[in-house]
Amino acid sequence: MAGQRNLKKTVLALLPGPDITRILSELAAHPPKALLNALFSGICHADPQTRWHAISAMGATVARLADQDMEAARVVMRRFMWSLNDESGGIGWGAPEAMAECLALHAGLAEEYTKILVSFMREDGFYLELPALQRGLMWGVARVAQVRPDLLRFWQAPEYLLPYLDSEDTMVRALAARALGQLRAIAAGEKIARSLGDTTEFLLYADHSLRTVTADQLVREALAALAPVAP
Repeated sequence: MAGQRNLKKTVLALLPGPDITRILSELAAHPPKALLNALFSGICHADPQTRWHAISAMGATVARLADQDMEAARVVMRRFMWSLNDESGGIGWGAPEAMAECLALHAGLAEEYTKILVSFMREDGFYLELPALQRGLMWGVARVAQVRPDLLRFWQAPEYLLPYLDSEDTMVRALAARALGQLRAIAAGEKIARSLGDTTEFLLYADHSLRTVTADQLVREALAALAPVAP
């Protein structure tokens, strides 16, 4: 027990560091199951860098676990799902993002759980009502879209993303536009363009680093992704 507590302290002290490559390398020296409790604490941490590095580390750790023991990895995925369930008594901060990172990094988990990720967008599914969780979900769909767009299209993710362009939450709208751009959802272009000019700033985690972006910037990037490619 003391060893587990010490490992948790070590992991939480490591996560705020600037070098995610070093962080992932050091964590890879430990059995994946031993890291999970610390990483679950990390994905809901108040410090943005700690939180996002924990999300990256959770994806890498669960992907490694899935290679060794798929059923143990499924238990982790079910834990994410349970944390987002009203009956859990919690809120599930960081769970949509961490779940998506796992799907991005492991094909087997993606085949089984992409449908669930999409269902979090569906009012007839496991719909997430809180805008703060919807932000994480929009980020997560975009993250999976970077690697497995066809799988998201198979589960009709573009269709379920469209209503989020009408959200009252600026971040939700901008992140939904980003996801639709990565999915090349041409039909969404006109609706995405309605958010042009919104200068609201927020932090975006991409390519393992945090940067300040505006909603307008993400909308323009999405529209650029939807533009026809010159022959």
